[in-house]
Amino acid sequence: MKKTTIFILALAVAFGMGFTFKTVITDRSKNLTEMKRVTGIGGIFFKCKNPHKVKDWYKTHLGFIINPWGGTSFEWRLATDSSKKGSTEWSTFPDTTKYFEPSTKDFMINYRVENLEALVVELKKEGVTIVDKMETYDYGKFIHIMDIEGNKIELWEPSN
Repeated sequence: MKKTTIFILALAVAFGMGFTFKTVITDRSKNLTEMKRVTGIGGIFFKCKNPHKVKDWYKTHLGFIINPWGGTSFEWRLATDSSKKGSTEWSTFPDTTKYFEPSTKDFMINYRVENLEALVVELKKEGVTIVDKMETYDYGKFIHIMDIEGNKIELWEPSN
């Protein structure tokens, strides 16, 4: 009887510890995954020899509407909540711009993210190169990182 009680108690403790361990690990990995989630492409930026001519070409042939700051904003609704709007920006830069540095590439992609501050903490822990300091504007927070091939990436947490 004593052996049976000890066995049942040990089994219950092992089951409880396993359940707790699984819950903690699952919740932690779920939070990390949700925190790192890119919610979409926030913008596509590329260098060109004559940005004004290129913008005119896109306006004439593809119907782009060039906004006052020189780009085009494609508005859309979130799939998870259609009451919320989002946008993807498109813009040209002179081929002499230093904005894409330290990358030597002719393009930069902006990714929309959730909780940029927490994401930056994790990226630093993972050894990702952070190019600059986070900046905050009326329309959101930004920071730049480098991928493993030397592409500069702009991360954006929209303010809305």
